[in-house]
Amino acid sequence: MPVIDPVSAQQIQLRGFSRTIAELEWLLLLLVLLYDVAPGAKIGNPAGIVVAMTAFAVFVLAFRYANFFTRESLWKLAFETWVMILFISYVAYYTGGVHSPLVNLYLLVIITSALTLGKLTTVLEFFLIASVYLYMGVSEYNVTGFTMIGFSQLMTLFAPFLLVAYLTCLLASDVYQGMEMLRSLSETDELTGLNNRRAFTKLVNREAKKAARYGRPYSIIMVDTDNLKSINDNHGHSAGDKLLKMVSDAIDDTLRDSDIIARVGGDEFIIMLTDTDSARASDAAERIKKTIDNAATVVDGKTITATASIGIASYPDDSNDLNEIMNFADKSLYQSKKSGKNTVTIYQDIAAKLTD
Repeated sequence: MPVIDPVSAQQIQLRGFSRTIAELEWLLLLLVLLYDVAPGAKIGNPAGIVVAMTAFAVFVLAFRYANFFTRESLWKLAFETWVMILFISYVAYYTGGVHSPLVNLYLLVIITSALTLGKLTTVLEFFLIASVYLYMGVSEYNVTGFTMIGFSQLMTLFAPFLLVAYLTCLLASDVYQGMEMLRSLSETDELTGLNNRRAFTKLVNREAKKAARYGRPYSIIMVDTDNLKSINDNHGHSAGDKLLKMVSDAIDDTLRDSDIIARVGGDEFIIMLTDTDSARASDAAERIKKTIDNAATVVDGKTITATASIGIASYPDDSNDLNEIMNFADKSLYQSKKSGKNTVTIYQDIAAKLTD
């Protein structure tokens, strides 16, 4: 069974968010530039606006494209949105304050933050924007001191920002829940509730890297149910499904919380025993076989039992490569089947015979 080192779903998602924010940054710069060159635009500090646009462009080029091949992270994306807020605040201040059409650019940041960075970051950015907005509005509505009328007028202008932030956060929450549900479904075997091949591949790659880094052993165990075909033929597929659920429960009950189990075929299960050498893996495999032997389920008034053939390969006893260990475990399972089923075979025994 080949093992592919997958890019995590989170990294794929972050890369997509990163591309979106990059496009947003250039769009933001373009809109400010168009306003700057528009006839009749009210600009209090033309030179300052040009400097701000130049500085923002340099920031985007340096921060984003100088780090093009590095891993994305939420803090990098958050930092970019904070810089966007600073840029918008500066150009808005010198183009009319709270009445500047560029104030509406805050909406771009709020929506982007809610959809990519989550509620907490969006709330923090919203309060920052609100503080800047109040600061810009104070000079206009509170020249002669604080008045409720002035404050109400200011808040009326700011209300759309609050509404957009609230609705976008709700939408983002629903989207994230849906994505999490889809992720869970895509990585779970529907019948047994165990990991599927995709989830197992991701998890074992991560654990194998840890084992190599810290010099810890691990073992791969493959388990194949011996009599599933006869159960399906004699009692129907619903009985076979019930048998598979019984076997998966028996295996799962035998393992530790740190071990990883998945159903990767019709009647095949695969396990990674973390921090476990070949000798301890053999003991664990015997316990699994015994548990399956002692398990039973009832279908149409008839008691149905199962047996299992098991193959084992270990790191670093058999190989330093996860792909080879998986293949060796598969060969060991085949040998168990060939030897009459309901047995446990360690790859070291196969290797020893080949060298004799």
